[in-house]
Amino acid sequence: MKTSKWIIPVVATCAMIACDASLGPSRYTVGGSVTGLAGSGLVLQLNSGDDLSISSSGSFVFSSGLDNGAAYSVTIKTQPANPAQTCTVRGGSGTIEQAEVANVSVTCQGPGHFAYVANLLSNNISAYALNSSTGVLTPVAGSPYSASGTAPTALLINGIFLYVANSGSNQVAMFSINGSVGTLSPTGTPSATGLAPAALCVDPSGSYLYVANSASNDISAFAIDAASGQLTELANSPFAVGMSPSSLASDPSGNYLYVANQGTGDVSVLSMDPSSGSLGAVSGSPFPAGAGPASVAVTPSGTFAYVANRTAGSISAYSIDSASGVLSASSGSPIATLASPSSLAVDPSGQHLYVSLGNGESAIADYAIDPTTGALTLSATTATGGGGPVGIVLDPGGSFALVANEATDNVSVFLVNATSGALTQVSGSPFVSGTEPKAIAVE
Repeated sequence: MKTSKWIIPVVATCAMIACDASLGPSRYTVGGSVTGLAGSGLVLQLNSGDDLSISSSGSFVFSSGLDNGAAYSVTIKTQPANPAQTCTVRGGSGTIEQAEVANVSVTCQGPGHFAYVANLLSNNISAYALNSSTGVLTPVAGSPYSASGTAPTALLINGIFLYVANSGSNQVAMFSINGSVGTLSPTGTPSATGLAPAALCVDPSGSYLYVANSASNDISAFAIDAASGQLTELANSPFAVGMSPSSLASDPSGNYLYVANQGTGDVSVLSMDPSSGSLGAVSGSPFPAGAGPASVAVTPSGTFAYVANRTAGSISAYSIDSASGVLSASSGSPIATLASPSSLAVDPSGQHLYVSLGNGESAIADYAIDPTTGALTLSATTATGGGGPVGIVLDPGGSFALVANEATDNVSVFLVNATSGALTQVSGSPFVSGTEPKAIAVE
C-alpha cells in the first residue's frame, strides 16, 4: 500500500505536465534577409504591428512569434534615407506551417536602376540604365568606361561603389556610382590581389570584400571603409583554397564563405569572423562537386547551396548545416543538365534557380527549388538570343534576369514572372555590349 500511495501522485504529476505542454500550439518566427541597403531609417513591419528597424544588409528576424496556421505579412513601414532608397518585399506573406519563416527578401535600390557589364577583351565597363517597367537597357552617358586595369572578369556593387576584378592586371579597381544617372567615377588607387582574380563577394554587412584568385589558388580579403569605399587588405590575407577558385558566395547570416574550385572539382567552405573579416577552414572542407565547378550559389534562407559543374554538365545540390557551414549532398545530386552550365542565380524568394547553359545550347534553364529538400525540378529552358551565355544575375527585386553572351558581345534581358518564375525576353534584347562580356552587376 505504501508503494501505491507514492506511485499515484507521480503518475498524476506526469499527466499534469503533459497537459501543460499541450495547452497551446508552438510559436514560430518570421524573418529573411535585406540586400542593397545603403541608407538609414529602414523600418519593417509584421502584420501591421511589430516594427523592426534595420541598419544594414543581412539577415533579420521579428521578435514576436506566430501560432501555427496564422497569416503573416511583412511590409515596409519607413523607407531609408541618406541616401534615399526604395526597398521592396518579395515573399513577404503567407501562412505559418509548423516551421520558422526565413525566406522573406527585402531589396533596396537608389533612385536609379542601373546595370554594369565587365567586357574582358575591350578592358572596359558598359553602363546601362535599366527601365524598371520594361527591362530595356539604355547606355548611360560616358559608357563604356575604362576598367582601370586589364581583362575585367567580375563586378560587385556595394552601396554606392562598384568594384571591378581585373584578371589581367591582378587588381581590384573601384568606382563611385552616381545614383541618379548611373555614371561611374574612378575612386582611389586599385588594390593589388593575387594572380588572375576571377570572382568577388562581400559579406552581408558590407564590411569585407573577398576576391578569388584563380591562378594563385587563394582568397584575398579586404576591409571596406564605409565612407570612402577604400580597401585595406587584412594582415593575414590571402587564404589558401583549392585549385582555380572561380566563384564565391556567402550565406545570408555572414558566417560562411563558399568557394567553387574549378581545378580540383570541389567546394571550400570557410568561416567568416564578423569582427575581423578573417577566414578559417571548416571541418570537412573541401566538399566534393563535379568536374569543373564554375559557379556557386546559396539560397536566401541559407538552407541550400548549388554548384554548376561546367565540365561534367551537371549541378551539385547540397543542404547546409547552419551551425557549422558543412555541406551535405542532396539525394539525387548531381543532376545532369542539357549543356555545360556556366553560372547560377537564385531568385530573392529562393523558389527558382536560373542556370546559363553553353556549348551550343545558349539558353537559360529555370529549376524550381523544393523548399523542404532543396531538390531541383526543371521548369523550362529559354533561348538567350545570343551565344555563349555566362554571368547570369537577377536585379535586386527579382523582376529581371540578365545574362552576358560572351560569344556574341551582347546582353540578354528577361522579364521574370513573379508567380511562376517563367522568363520572357524583353523588347530589343539582346543589347550590344563591349568585347566578350563576362559578368554583370545590377543596382
